[in-house]
Amino acid sequence: MLLNLGTRTDGDLFVKTDAGVVKGVRRREVRVWRGIPYAASTAGDRRFRPPLPPPGWDGVRDAAEYGPVAPQKRKGQFIGASPRLVRSEDCLSVNVVAPDESDTPAGGRPVMVFIHGGAYSVGSSGEYPRQGEGLVRRHGVVYVSLNYRLGALGWLDFREYSSPRHPFECNLALRDQVAALEWVRRNIGAFGGDPGNVTLFGESAGGNSVTTLMTVPAAEGLFQRAIAQSAPVNAVYLPETAAAWAREYVGILSGLVDDDDLESESTDAAATMLRAADPMLLAEATTALTVRTPDENPGTISLAPVIDGEFLPHRPLDAFRDGLAHRVPLVIGTNDREGSLFEGRISILPSTKPRIRAIFTNTKKKARKAIKRQYPGLPERRPAADFAGDFTFWFPTVKAAERHSRYSPVYFYRFDAAPRMPRLLGLDATHGLELFALFEKFDTPVGTALTVFGGRRMFRDVGRRMQLCWTSFAASGVPGSAWPRYDELERGTLVFDGVDRVELDPRREKRLAWQEFVPHV
Repeated sequence: MLLNLGTRTDGDLFVKTDAGVVKGVRRREVRVWRGIPYAASTAGDRRFRPPLPPPGWDGVRDAAEYGPVAPQKRKGQFIGASPRLVRSEDCLSVNVVAPDESDTPAGGRPVMVFIHGGAYSVGSSGEYPRQGEGLVRRHGVVYVSLNYRLGALGWLDFREYSSPRHPFECNLALRDQVAALEWVRRNIGAFGGDPGNVTLFGESAGGNSVTTLMTVPAAEGLFQRAIAQSAPVNAVYLPETAAAWAREYVGILSGLVDDDDLESESTDAAATMLRAADPMLLAEATTALTVRTPDENPGTISLAPVIDGEFLPHRPLDAFRDGLAHRVPLVIGTNDREGSLFEGRISILPSTKPRIRAIFTNTKKKARKAIKRQYPGLPERRPAADFAGDFTFWFPTVKAAERHSRYSPVYFYRFDAAPRMPRLLGLDATHGLELFALFEKFDTPVGTALTVFGGRRMFRDVGRRMQLCWTSFAASGVPGSAWPRYDELERGTLVFDGVDRVELDPRREKRLAWQEFVPHV
């Protein structure tokens, strides 16, 4: 419930949650609450353990500032959070943005919960302070964002080192996300949201979190719709693969803490080291592991969910195929050229000649020839980038869409819109570009650079149309009358561009070639 304390004119900024009262701030046409704990600190004995409810507080908690970000490097493989931001294992917090209106509709407003990306190793819910405000201001939804554990603390499986003295669990960041959704269910009504109308959406690693959570039993009923943007849907691994990465990580970490004599089979010694290491040292070891993985294990990502048989019982693509995913409507899609971004230090996709060769060894000669015809010039730079992007993002997304469409409504999209600058750079509509349009991030350094040579009006208009589709979907489960449902016969796809259009089974020949090339996906 909303608390109007005394005769304060800003009384509607005071909100009672199940842990205590928080006080937000008023911005232009919206009210904002930041850094609200949805779970307790994961430091000390809680490291590598599932999240617990947050401790309550007396009085009023100031919710004007974002909470600490998850431990991460600023200059690792990916650019992390600003060094000015506090890093802490006490990082599990949510932020809420609601319309600055007192006349909340009966039953509450649609709620949209966003999971940020960052290759599971960097990022935070506060990267862009005004993110989500446009959705709230123009379309009347309640927007929620969250922090979750990153790197080894959230995405590596150390169960091999677990003991009664040092217990370890896996899929900790997924468990954090479930805890955040449970917080939303319990508390969002006090902010004017409808706990029975929650849309979960995310991009990249956040998009993969969405598709994975659709198959997590503990998440059932916590969201009623889902949007997955550029999700590497197949980046979910068996326990044997995850355990090998954990062992490699322990070896890396032992070198960083000057403990080269640590025996990998010494469960207790490894567990003690993992528990005691400084969180920033853990982040440094994470970078060392993720830099190695693309060449040691081409086509994989070492930070990812693990199929543990319990919390995550099935490979998500198998769950979609067998009707075991939560039967909620889904919007899903990718950008036109996902792979063009991943060069230089962020070259993590199978885009180099040795990595491509390793992928090719796992399929038949006839299928290899067919896929090469789809990428003339492979392994030259441009076709290699497109091959890698399609392998990682596009084709698994197609499989998730077609399989889930057998049981629930699915709406498929492709984002083709790109201002002049990314086209001049040869990036085109690359990975993550749609976020600048959707969230109107034009006042950031990157957002300004994207449109410095023109195209801002077009890009802004595309973003506004995306906002309308996303919020219509959140309100009704349908993203607009012009967007057809996806099915395996026609495969209607909405293409966001300067002028939006619907294409039937776009890139059909490429899809069929991929089906023969990686039939296991």
